[in-house]
Amino acid sequence: MKETRRPGKPAVRTKTSRSPGAAKENPARERGGPRKTPADREKTAAARNKAAKPVASRPEGGKMGRKKASIEAAASSMATVAPEADDVPKGRTRYRNLPVVAVVGRPNVGKSTLFNRILRHRKAITDPTPGVTRDPIETVCFLPDSGKRILLVDTGGYKVDREEIDELVAERSLRTVDKADLVLFIVDVTVITPEDEEFAARLRKVADRVLLVVNKADSPERDPRGWDFARFGFSDIIFTSAAHGRNLAELEEKIVERLDFSRVEEYEDLHEDVRIAFLGKPNTGKSTLLNRLLGEEKSIVSPIPGTTRDVVEGSFAWKERRFTALDTAGIRRKKKVHDDVEYYSVNRAIRTIDECDVVVLMIDAVEGLTDQDKKIAALAVEKGRGVIFALNKWDTMPDIKNGFEAASDRLRYFFGQMAYAPILPLSARRGTGLGKLLDTAARLFDQLNRKIDTGKLNRALESWLESYPTPIGGRTRFKIRYMTQSGLNPVKFVLFATRPEVVPDSYKSYLKNKIRSDLGFDLVPVELDFRASRRDYRDL
Repeated sequence: MKETRRPGKPAVRTKTSRSPGAAKENPARERGGPRKTPADREKTAAARNKAAKPVASRPEGGKMGRKKASIEAAASSMATVAPEADDVPKGRTRYRNLPVVAVVGRPNVGKSTLFNRILRHRKAITDPTPGVTRDPIETVCFLPDSGKRILLVDTGGYKVDREEIDELVAERSLRTVDKADLVLFIVDVTVITPEDEEFAARLRKVADRVLLVVNKADSPERDPRGWDFARFGFSDIIFTSAAHGRNLAELEEKIVERLDFSRVEEYEDLHEDVRIAFLGKPNTGKSTLLNRLLGEEKSIVSPIPGTTRDVVEGSFAWKERRFTALDTAGIRRKKKVHDDVEYYSVNRAIRTIDECDVVVLMIDAVEGLTDQDKKIAALAVEKGRGVIFALNKWDTMPDIKNGFEAASDRLRYFFGQMAYAPILPLSARRGTGLGKLLDTAARLFDQLNRKIDTGKLNRALESWLESYPTPIGGRTRFKIRYMTQSGLNPVKFVLFATRPEVVPDSYKSYLKNKIRSDLGFDLVPVELDFRASRRDYRDL
């Protein structure tokens, strides 16, 4: 029981809660327990004095000397402000010589659904509309039951009656079959079509690398119908349901049995490759540029806008630097997007901004800049990515004096806050301007990963504050004590000020411009985070 007393009221005895076993854990706190002796109190005081931090001597030199000592002391403790993870290269495990497993078949048999099911997350766009997938989509896939990894490739549907785009899709599918170590031939248990029969005839040439997967067998009752496909002549047949995951473990077991993993090599990737994403409106030449850089027809190129739907990725080397290029679907205004397939394509295109280092915004030089280009650029800057404005199809523009300078001036007018972003003329069809594009992308990547020493950073800050002092008015007065770089790729700096809430945007812009011009970040966006310092501004 515990006594509590209120002013002018008699003492009231109240119960105090005690956890079970508290008397055993801390008997000294029980009533009647042993009290501390003077010797115990002396030991406690000595321990506190030992743990206390020594008080620094008062610096000489008056007010300016104390201010300088304060800045030096703050700068010496900045290691606790900047996260160490940003200073250490983030390694990623990569694999060489992975077995290639291709998922092929006619449209609407569930290839992309099975691809996502094996992958265990949604990467390929799935929709009841036939022919959604066009470009082959490849990704490293982990098979958890065996602990093995494969390179899984989803392909477009194979049609008999083909239009121009269908012919290109079928060509890509057959090319993928040629390089695959194992082919998953997907059919629909409910029906055999002429596309199935023609595709099966083509696959008999590589029958030793084919595994026939009878999909949409949602229950064992449907399995007998699937035996009609045995006439195709493939020795291995398995019944699955990609939508429900039926027999997925058995399928993965068969995949592992048919592959050779002896040549697979594991290595650590420190993200030294420059990841560039091609974004822009439909039909601006993104796929043409990817094919030109890779030296192969990996993305389907067609005059039909919106040909690319999924993100197509490829790697190449340039001047002893590794590049990874991401081709994306064209991004139209939201009110013009009516079907689900385009909606998902646009979402995946926007998501690549998070996965890249540099965004190459493809602009049709003939059509010029549009509002949609402005929104894409704003998204890239918001994520802290480097941006290159590529005026594609420049070979079709009239050859007039200072034509490119005039086009650049128009761009600068609409992007007043992005004067740092490079503008380059380009012709993806003819291959002109590619060298300068890649050199510029490499420079942006190096700036995004530049780390400035803390001492150098604060010496620069001191000179900037002397050149442009902070306001001295009563309501607008603030002092910036020190700064540190808190992030790489995207580039971030933290500045500690006495009153961060009153720092005007004009002064923030001044500091950003000085960081770009004096510290080597002249081509990339810079983010500033103002935080409150421990001392009050009235103590200065």
